[in-house]
Amino acid sequence: METYGKILLIAMPAFLALVLFEKWYGWLKGFDTVRGIDMLSSLSSGVTNVTKDVLGISVSIITYEWLVQHIAVVHVQSTVWTYVIAFVVLDFAGYWIHRIDHKLNFFWNAHIVHHSSEEFNLACALRQSISVFVNLFVFLLIPAALLGVPATVIAIVAPIHLFAQFWYHTRHINKMGVLEYVLVTPSHHRVHHAINPEYIDKNLSQVFIIWDKLFGTFQEELPNVPPVYGITRPVSTWNPIKINFQHMWLLIKDAWRAKSIKDKLRIWFMPTGWRPADVAEKYPVYKIADVYNFEKYNPPASPGLYVWAWIQVAITLLFVSYLFGNIAGIGKPQMFFYGAFVFLHIYAYSELMDQHKSAFLWELVKCVFGATIILFYGDWFGASLFIPWLNILLLGYFISSLAVTAWFVLVGFKKSPSVTAAL
Repeated sequence: METYGKILLIAMPAFLALVLFEKWYGWLKGFDTVRGIDMLSSLSSGVTNVTKDVLGISVSIITYEWLVQHIAVVHVQSTVWTYVIAFVVLDFAGYWIHRIDHKLNFFWNAHIVHHSSEEFNLACALRQSISVFVNLFVFLLIPAALLGVPATVIAIVAPIHLFAQFWYHTRHINKMGVLEYVLVTPSHHRVHHAINPEYIDKNLSQVFIIWDKLFGTFQEELPNVPPVYGITRPVSTWNPIKINFQHMWLLIKDAWRAKSIKDKLRIWFMPTGWRPADVAEKYPVYKIADVYNFEKYNPPASPGLYVWAWIQVAITLLFVSYLFGNIAGIGKPQMFFYGAFVFLHIYAYSELMDQHKSAFLWELVKCVFGATIILFYGDWFGASLFIPWLNILLLGYFISSLAVTAWFVLVGFKKSPSVTAAL
């Protein structure tokens, strides 16, 4: 956890810089593919994901290390080729995990957040799940375990494999010649994120496009079929925490409402989107019928709300940077209190971005929780050793943040001409 946190201290500013560069480049070229608050939602989603990962809030029923100890036929040495083998095996496993996520109702909940943006840009690459608490797919790494690839190698290669999937989330790179036959390119991944009937559930590979071509899920981007992005049941919120559990909540309600015991049981493992007929009739859910004619989620946002949302995201990044850089010193259980604060913080300002009046309540809970941490421990997790007056600064922030939120809820929402599309 500590090592991954320190890696993220380098990776987060790099990803943010690239996201902002794409925004600037699109503006310069007259082809801006980044909507402002949609980008902030994506950045917030990325923060929730990495915070959960760094805190280690997940378990594996069978660990990779256990597999190596019990089924390895040989034990390869840690050479360059070991890392190559590990990368290829991870990519192969990633393809099948990705395919299962797209095909079965229960597992779609773990992936829906990644497809939830109705845009396609580098920011939406950061929309990653926080809803997976049990890793069920370690068995897909059996080929590496049979070869005795050390667990330490997998631990090093896994984040590299994940980061390698960032760059192709863009509409500014066209087809890439011979690379189209080997790697997943922006063109391939635009198809994957599209909800056009020709494209949906295609191009599931993560780095090497060869898996799609081998297993029949490849689709080329067609010049006469421009991709339309999002999901067919729009999430209609900027709140990344809500998005992560929206589909699961629908499944729970549908299973409860279904009359048939068979439907109650099979709904979890039916194809993605399947609902019991009686439930679908009585409790219809909006689904996009014509992908070329639907209204994107875009509640009107004033310039002031947009600026305040940016301030809150920037403050979030400062909070998580301190957590990631000092997690060993913070220790348990304090690091989980810290993580809870981060999630409350994101939930509160996301509700504000959605312009829900409940934003004030969530902001109040966040500020009271943060102030309680300072009063109980007498410090913000040891940070006063670096900045002696930080406690006063944070208490001032909590008071001012609550006041600003109250103003938006009581007054600001009524003065919100739409500027989001331009930003």
